[in-house]
Amino acid sequence: MVPSVLSADFANLADEIAVIEKAGVRIVHLDVMDGHFVPNITIGPPVIAKLRKVSNLVFDAHLMISEPERYAERFIEAGADHITFHIEVAEDPPKLIDKLHKLGCSAGLCLNPETPVDSIREFAPLCDMVLVMTVHPGFGGQEFMPEAAKKIAQIREIVGPDVRIEVDGGIDPETAPIVVSCGADTLVAGNAIFGRTDRIAAINAIRDAFNT
Repeated sequence: MVPSVLSADFANLADEIAVIEKAGVRIVHLDVMDGHFVPNITIGPPVIAKLRKVSNLVFDAHLMISEPERYAERFIEAGADHITFHIEVAEDPPKLIDKLHKLGCSAGLCLNPETPVDSIREFAPLCDMVLVMTVHPGFGGQEFMPEAAKKIAQIREIVGPDVRIEVDGGIDPETAPIVVSCGADTLVAGNAIFGRTDRIAAINAIRDAFNT
């Protein structure tokens, strides 16, 4: 279970992260947007660096940005433990994956709902994780796209059991069992957690849904 801060209270991010840490999560999803690749702008390295000082969670930075090669190192320096970049904008995926590994960071490839699995087939086994978007990136609270989730099983066949498959978009107690049954092992949820008054209860509700 990986809470996404996109739907959190940005005026109190440190407190929000502290609350989810109490729920026993190990990873927090940091949504990075540049207004170019996606029509929204969120956080950058300075914010991540501040959060790093107050949290020991694994920082899963999802770079929804153009030119990920140009900025990835800055996010690692700020405290990101994992970097995911989009196949749609990567100039040389193997080169960037290798760079991330050499910098001591795990690497992930992401594909949008309309992007075919074949676009990552050659590169996915080089990664530590593949992220499947089940909504269009940019905004929280969107409706889950079942067709996009069908890619999970295809990707699992390509990467085998040792590469994580993360799913982001519309994850809640109803959709979590669907993506887990397809082969996903890492679930990102934003609005289903931070849109609720009791964040810990919301996390537990999603966990219970796919653990039963």
